[in-house]
Amino acid sequence: MGFRFPSIIKRASFVGNRAVSKVVDVPKGYLAVYVGEKQKRFVIPISYLNQPLFQDLLIQVEEEHGYDHPMGGLTIPCGEDVFQHITSCLNGL
Repeated sequence: MGFRFPSIIKRASFVGNRAVSKVVDVPKGYLAVYVGEKQKRFVIPISYLNQPLFQDLLIQVEEEHGYDHPMGGLTIPCGEDVFQHITSCLNGL
């Protein structure tokens, strides 16, 4: 049993008062996340979800911000520098 993520994510943008949907490609085996105040998009391997360091980050995000992800993808409100440090540690595994 596992999670299945779609390879294409639809994301809504707003032009004036109306929402415009656009398709954002994410390679198979990867997940788009939005990080920091500016909601910078990162595409990370799904395998990160199994790593204790990344799971700790997700638990902290859930405790502080809940599960509301308005960007249509996973939103991680930590600083970009913190996120990049964590992912660089995971790249070395």
